[in-house]
Amino acid sequence: MRLLNLLVVSAALALPLATSALADGNFITVTGEATVEVTPDMATISLGVTTTGANAVEAMAANSKALQTVIDRLKASGVEARDLQTANLSLYPNWASGGESYSAQSIADYTASNMLNVRVRALDTLGSVLDASITDGANTLNGITFELAVPGPALDQARVAAVADARARATVLVGAAGTKLGKIISVTENVGYSTPSPMFRSEGSDDKVAVAAGQIGMMSSVMVTFEMTE
Repeated sequence: MRLLNLLVVSAALALPLATSALADGNFITVTGEATVEVTPDMATISLGVTTTGANAVEAMAANSKALQTVIDRLKASGVEARDLQTANLSLYPNWASGGESYSAQSIADYTASNMLNVRVRALDTLGSVLDASITDGANTLNGITFELAVPGPALDQARVAAVADARARATVLVGAAGTKLGKIISVTENVGYSTPSPMFRSEGSDDKVAVAAGQIGMMSSVMVTFEMTE
């Protein structure tokens, strides 16, 4: 309750300042950006199994059996049950051509697909996890996303740098206009991160899949409105 009261008071104090500055036109709004490059410490793999069957039941049964084999091998390689999540499940017919007549088309067979998101918390085991999943039947790989288990500290560094960037830009602009930079009226932030494309290397049937994690950029973009003074 005490924190809530402080926030309400702060908002009440800021409102007249912002209204006055906007009314007089003595303000400047700039965008500040910053990116902090960090080494990821975990990854999420999107993989799955696609199977076909003469009918829907056979296609789904074959798919479930193959995927269970993949899941069992992943668990054996150290992946925890909490880090396995079904991402997409689909079943659709494959139509046989009926010649020129569309109405003569018939279903040739069915395709079942089950996608799984696999979180790997120890990056030094990523190659082994990929190798295990591919060896035991995963035949669809949609990619890898590298992440930070605790992104907060890196994001905070980016935020501080983004606000500093906004202040530096505003200082140059108001200086060129013959005025001075005053207090901050408002700050709006958008955050995100970018991930590079992972690199794979396979040098033989007995080798594990090699992956280079590289770095990811934790980005902060802020829009800051400053007061302008004489």
